[in-house]
Amino acid sequence: MRRAVHLAPGADLAGFRAAARRLAADDIPPEAVTWTQGDAPALFADREDAAGAAPLPLPRPVAELIAGVVQHRDPERFALLYGLIWRVLRGERHLLEVASDPLVHRLARMRKAVARDLHKMHAFLRFRRAGAAGARERFVAWFEPDHHILAAAAPFFVERFPSFDWAILTPDGSAHWDGSRLDFGPPGRREDAPASDPFEAGWCAYYASTFNPARTNPAAMRAEMPKKYWRNLPEAAAIPLLVRGASARVAEMIEREAQAPLKRVPARALAAMSAQEPASLSDLNALIRRSEPLVPGATQAVPGEGPIGAPIAFVGEQPGDQEDRQGRPFVGPAGQLLSRALAEAGLDRAQAYLTNAVKHFKFEERGKRRIHQKPSAGEVAHYRWWLDRELGFVGPRLVVALGATAVLALTGRSVPITRARGPARFDGKPYQGFITVHPSYLLRLPEAAQTDAYGQFVDDLRRVRALAEEVRG
Repeated sequence: MRRAVHLAPGADLAGFRAAARRLAADDIPPEAVTWTQGDAPALFADREDAAGAAPLPLPRPVAELIAGVVQHRDPERFALLYGLIWRVLRGERHLLEVASDPLVHRLARMRKAVARDLHKMHAFLRFRRAGAAGARERFVAWFEPDHHILAAAAPFFVERFPSFDWAILTPDGSAHWDGSRLDFGPPGRREDAPASDPFEAGWCAYYASTFNPARTNPAAMRAEMPKKYWRNLPEAAAIPLLVRGASARVAEMIEREAQAPLKRVPARALAAMSAQEPASLSDLNALIRRSEPLVPGATQAVPGEGPIGAPIAFVGEQPGDQEDRQGRPFVGPAGQLLSRALAEAGLDRAQAYLTNAVKHFKFEERGKRRIHQKPSAGEVAHYRWWLDRELGFVGPRLVVALGATAVLALTGRSVPITRARGPARFDGKPYQGFITVHPSYLLRLPEAAQTDAYGQFVDDLRRVRALAEEVRG
């Protein structure tokens, strides 16, 4: 016997629960159910009534999955969810733990899409002033969600903006808050929301002042803030201009930093260190370990690691959290990625020398975490004395600069890695040079971009291997 079920438009969770209870009570299999949705029911479709039907004994993860997936816009979502319920009630209690099951995989992706849409709405919805309602200000926002998330998203804005009246208009429905009651109404129109707000000029100026040109990555920006949201974001109008001017602003920042005076390291201290003239790499490392860190908080100095006479030396930026704790270079996530890439490129890490331009970990504490901070040009200059002597003792034929800080330490110049990537001549140095990205750069990329970037990094290391063989020959 076939059964047709009609549900209200949108995320009709109550209607779906009632229908699922009645269908399960009548032992109706998923393939015998036709689901329809809209203002007018399809021919012969019924609005299920759960009166008399017992609640379904579903595990909590299944109930939570249902509550999320009903918000998805896929018209097949109710049929898929009832198929899940049918299997769970017939003995597959732990079905959700089988991630490889096609139904579970599809529903998990749908729930993830809904969660992502909720995050975007929380982040990119902008209220604009729309006059006053008595003594209270009123604000209106227009938003176009991908899924039916308005009812789930609205409580977030109630909690965040309880003191003024607001309305959120979407093509599917609207939410209205008057300071004490949250109501939902019919769909809105873009033209019903204000096109601008006097506050926005100040906000855009603040946004431009906090824009970091050195971290400009248009692909990553579009991944986090898709262009479909831009027309509703006042600050988005400034983005193209900020991106176009990023290169000039980066050059200006580098110039200012390079001219900044060194802090905490008087010239006589540097002269005293140079006068000691350590006779070996072990003597140099002992001197480094005894020296006071230029940056406060570091646990210990992290000298380089590898054999004397290594044909290739890799120079990174500075130790990270794990390196600082263990006293060894490249043992954290970036070091593990480097080891994997070296192996794929046919290079033996144990036969290379690995070190950093800066020997102590510079960080900022955020709760229990120690967050890496980029060393300044002055700090890099302080450690250049150590690096020059370290490489002198090791005697590599090829030195690979991993990232901009390493290039600055080896050459005294700041250069864009994207333009300088590849073989390089380090003036006045007795070794051949090569420039590539730091492995931590790959870890910061969006997941979609990491595969290609990692492949390019491995290709660079293959070129390093070939170049080292040429230099040896």
